[in-house]
Amino acid sequence: MVLSLMRKHAKSWIIKFLVGIIAVVFVFYFGYSFTAQRGLKIAYVNGELIRETEYEKAYRELVDTMRRQYQGMWNDNFIKAFNLKQRALDGLINQKLISQEAKKLGLDVTESESQKAIMNYQAFQINGRFSMRRYQALLSQNRMKPEDFEATMALQLLDAKLKQFLFSFLEVPEEGVLEYYTYNNEKVKLGFVQFKPDKFKKSTKFDQASLEKYFEDNKERYRIPEKIKLTYIEIDPDGFEGEVNITEEEIEGYYGYNPDMFTEPKQVKARHILFKLSQDGDEAKEKEVRKAAEAVLKEARQGKDFAELAKKYSEGPSKSEGGDLGYFSEGQMEKPFEEAAFKLKKEEVSDLVRTRFGYHIIKVEDVKEKRTKPLEEVREQIAEILVKNASAELAHEKGLSLMDQMPYDVDLDQYAPQHQLETRDTEYFASGEPIPGVGGSEVESKSMFSLDKNQTSELIELDGKFYIFQMVDKKVSHLPELKIVAEKVKEDFTEYLAAKAARGAAESYLEELRKGKPWEELAKERHVETGDTRYFTRNDPIPEIGYDAPLIETAFRLNKDKRYPDTIFENNQGAYVIRWEGEKGIDKKEYEKEKEEYRFSLMRERHKRVFQNWLQNLRKNAEIEIVTPVSS
Repeated sequence: MVLSLMRKHAKSWIIKFLVGIIAVVFVFYFGYSFTAQRGLKIAYVNGELIRETEYEKAYRELVDTMRRQYQGMWNDNFIKAFNLKQRALDGLINQKLISQEAKKLGLDVTESESQKAIMNYQAFQINGRFSMRRYQALLSQNRMKPEDFEATMALQLLDAKLKQFLFSFLEVPEEGVLEYYTYNNEKVKLGFVQFKPDKFKKSTKFDQASLEKYFEDNKERYRIPEKIKLTYIEIDPDGFEGEVNITEEEIEGYYGYNPDMFTEPKQVKARHILFKLSQDGDEAKEKEVRKAAEAVLKEARQGKDFAELAKKYSEGPSKSEGGDLGYFSEGQMEKPFEEAAFKLKKEEVSDLVRTRFGYHIIKVEDVKEKRTKPLEEVREQIAEILVKNASAELAHEKGLSLMDQMPYDVDLDQYAPQHQLETRDTEYFASGEPIPGVGGSEVESKSMFSLDKNQTSELIELDGKFYIFQMVDKKVSHLPELKIVAEKVKEDFTEYLAAKAARGAAESYLEELRKGKPWEELAKERHVETGDTRYFTRNDPIPEIGYDAPLIETAFRLNKDKRYPDTIFENNQGAYVIRWEGEKGIDKKEYEKEKEEYRFSLMRERHKRVFQNWLQNLRKNAEIEIVTPVSS
């Protein structure tokens, strides 16, 4: 009765106020949930107590953060899946250790420092000045008290001071930056011969005994994973649309409160002629291309058909359409191109415009000025949105009502008909697979596995619909008999033998090369094709081969005196024999341009590593006593 009344008047400020009071009482007297730990003492960190109220606050904030991140996907099963209780405690322990160490070093944050930081916080400013109204509104939206936010800000400032102290003696010398830049930008080129397993499949033969041995040696690969079956109630908002009545006042209100939604930005319709030129082209090429572009620009300004000129001269992808780009608004084109186009009037032709693609000649054929659509034009659109929103609210309320009235040991199959609903059953599915007949993400699927048999989930929103799930059966993971997976095992065993044959052929080939057999001569003799990669850095996938970290590191250890590695390399495409073909050092001019960026990146990496090591060392040497375990 009370819950129904509160839902009915949920938009009333007085009800929201009462709910807030109730929430505060429950948090401070009962903890975040009925199942939360009741003990007053959670842990000691070097003798300093972590109280339950501290822990519950940290845990609640972490849950709220995750709920906002996953929005409609969130349900309380995620708490266990992400181990949020332990993560909240670990965060508090680290916080205590950092605070204690800061005090030892004489570091502190004054009240005036906190106030100054808050007043300089950009989110709280209007026109560059701190706004108390904005400050209070944003904290309210995020369900934070000013004193909680100020305490958090003080901790952040203390953390910054501590890091400044730790990093003050950490320098990045010039040679370190150069070494870091070189490591990331030097290049190497390889030659290779690939031995594909597919070419060896036809020659693979095996008997039943070998197949059975392969199966015994690799049984775990064929393990049938744990699977569950769910019963569920689906509450579709579409079924509530008939209960919704939208008034003219609501339509006008929505229109008035969402002006940006019905505003069309200024648009221009243009054609262009592109003369391609790379940014690093030489001066002679630049003059040549510009001269050609100027000649065509002269023709365009003499009144010749612009579309025909584009078809004849343009080197852009829209050439065949006469350079037609259609309508576009600001932010969709290269900045110089866009600025030139939006300055032109209808039927005007631009001067030459230089972008990273080359020189452009632009003609604007039409201009649509910025406008706000009138209410009459968008009335139906607004009505549809309001109906959708209202029906979703009704569906959500229905789901919450079902949860409120649901007995602890409910059987959904019996409960649903009492409320004029029906249940559906899923097929058995494994963790990470989409929920059959429903869908959902991998995370959502995994969260279902935290349910016990006959346990019911919270109300869950997926793709705009609401669901209540109940675990009805679980099949434990097991190893199948060979006859059940025989075809798969035969396929895998064939691929294994083919890969083994490819590996053997590659190893034999490398051995011949290491004995001095010429690269081209051996390829011709063995009837294989050689290939070359382009130059690549350590951060690139190897052209024609793919990303392979050990192979990349090996490639950069080779040189003109040692062209062949000690081993072959394998990936899912086959076995490879590689050969060093050349190297390219860094471009000193580019280094000078990018040096500071790399210095900052290197400094940031070192800071992160130093802080993590420092914190790990603190934890290692700290006296940490867990009084009340929090992990579920």
